[in-house]
Amino acid sequence: MDLIKVSGTSRTSAVAGAIAGVIREYQRAEVQAIGSQAVNQAVKALALARRYLRRDALDIVVIPEFVDINIEDKVRTAIRFYVESHPSEINYEEQEEQEDAEV
Repeated sequence: MDLIKVSGTSRTSAVAGAIAGVIREYQRAEVQAIGSQAVNQAVKALALARRYLRRDALDIVVIPEFVDINIEDKVRTAIRFYVESHPSEINYEEQEEQEDAEV
């Protein structure tokens, strides 16, 4: 399983698709971001990946952690998100039907 690296210019939907694909295959993923824009994109992608995984009755737990990494002989601090899947306890199809009926 490869580390999913997110930049400030990463497309949220592409990153979300990558996260969901890795979760489906390995039941876990690691996502790394350096800088506020990259962290913002990563968080949005995690939220979107959670939505994608609803179709498979999966939910995710995300654990963020600071990590030091070396880039061109300089130490940079990144945020790494450890993502694990578990069966969803919520029936999203029923919930969406109820929300549609209320509107």
